Amino acid sequence: MKVYTYSAARARLSSVLEESKTEEIVIKRRKGELYTITPKTALLRSPFDIPGSGLKTNVTADDIVGMVRESRERPYKTHRPPRKAKTS
Repeated sequence: MKVYTYSAARARLSSVLEESKTEEIVIKRRKGELYTITPKTALLRSPFDIPGSGLKTNVTADDIVGMVRESRERPYKTHRPPRKAKTS
């Protein structure tokens, strides 16, 4: 465990962060407060992953891309037929 003063840690923050990957780093402030620096591992998941999601399907990414492409190729259609003009 290495202990740095706040000023020393601030002056060489980059190297202190690198050191925290291999050993515990503690920063001590004037009033005696202690802080530990520990690295976090990067998340290698999609931000759209929802833990415990109740929806399970066999749809693949290729299926979804195919559906989107197919929908873009279709001509635009309205949901209602156009109104007939009134004749007087």
